[in-house]
Amino acid sequence: MILTIMAPVALAASAAATPQAQIEAVMAESSAGWNAGSLDRFMAAYADDAIYVAGPTIARGKAEIAARFAKSFVDRGNKRGRLTFQPMAWRTLSNVHMLLVARWTLTPADGKPETGLTSLVFERRKPGWQIISDHSS
Repeated sequence: MILTIMAPVALAASAAATPQAQIEAVMAESSAGWNAGSLDRFMAAYADDAIYVAGPTIARGKAEIAARFAKSFVDRGNKRGRLTFQPMAWRTLSNVHMLLVARWTLTPADGKPETGLTSLVFERRKPGWQIISDHSS
């Protein structure tokens, strides 16, 4: 009987989490996928129709974005290093769109860490918050 009472409470608590907290959970899961060497897990944050801008090129769609990242993935790891994100700024764009500006850091096992900024536009869809636009430098 306790389980039937607690389950709705737990569901209500997760549904009541702020968009920022929900998006931070998405980003934590994505970076955990990167760090585990799972391209699919890393890419789960991206919508099928997402766009990715880095340097002089644009990748359109989740499959094209995944192809750009695939070369970094190795068995049970990522050859570019451990990925972390630090939120820097948030902006609510609409009731279903959020902008996150974050600092990304890649820390290799040996060598100098790389860092940069990313602007991510998230859209709340049936599966949850998903990246629809990623501009990283």
